[in-house]
Amino acid sequence: MDPRLLILAAATLWGTTGTARALGPDNASPAAVGAARLIVGGVLLLGIVALRRGPGLGGGPGRPPAAADLAGLGAAAVAMAAYQPLFFGGVARTGVAIGTVVGIGSSPVFAGILGRVVRGERPGRRWLVATALALAGTALLVGTGDRDDVDPLGIALALGAGLAYACYVLASKLVLDRGWPPDAVTARVFTTAAVLLVPVGLVAGLGPLATPGGVAVVVWLGVATVALAYVLFGRGLLGVGVATAGTLTLAEPATAAVLGVVVVGERFGGTTLAGVGLIIAGLVALAGGRSAAPTPPTGSPG
Repeated sequence: MDPRLLILAAATLWGTTGTARALGPDNASPAAVGAARLIVGGVLLLGIVALRRGPGLGGGPGRPPAAADLAGLGAAAVAMAAYQPLFFGGVARTGVAIGTVVGIGSSPVFAGILGRVVRGERPGRRWLVATALALAGTALLVGTGDRDDVDPLGIALALGAGLAYACYVLASKLVLDRGWPPDAVTARVFTTAAVLLVPVGLVAGLGPLATPGGVAVVVWLGVATVALAYVLFGRGLLGVGVATAGTLTLAEPATAAVLGVVVVGERFGGTTLAGVGLIIAGLVALAGGRSAAPTPPTGSPG
């Protein structure tokens, strides 16, 4: 399957996160929900890889993990763990709509810059046009927020979430470039990130999630938006560059906006619809090319 379609499928699943959270317990802490999601998803991913490859969790490139492998896996795990409090902190201070679109909308910009600096990627004119359209759409979505007094610290936290996610994408891509299967990378990264977030979940309080509604939300978020979505994303990341992956994930806010109308019953005006349209136009511009993979940088493996 086209790797771009795999990433779009993953982003669509991520777009259900806000709706699932809205249908869950109102008194559940966002930080606790985020921690529980990674814990469930990380354990499930670890189990999947263990069943496929045995208790030793092979899955590396046919040799003992090198220092660069461990460093890349560790960096990806730390970035994913850091994304959770940054994202939920930004959302708490700026509101769901603004926090989400700033965090997600800034990610492809950071990803493109990091991909250029670290891997020597040359995203090209198509990426520039697609990202400009998608970011213009996210800017319109930000403009539909209900509050005029947007919290600067909240915006900073959301931007930090975008940077953390871009770092996760870059670190994962570097490990994949060294021959690691995507499922093995995803399982290790999320299991480690889940361990890092256990104290966060305990401090935030997991009690409200121990209800039928809370359990249903956590199961959906862990299984669909972590285990399944990131397996799809990891496999798709094998065939595209960091910048392209970052832009394709902008399908997430478009999905979230549609679900907000259809499922939650939110009402959006013409500005929001225009924003979603621009995001879709950017995705179509990017996905419509013959190849989303950038020219391999000089000296890169494989």
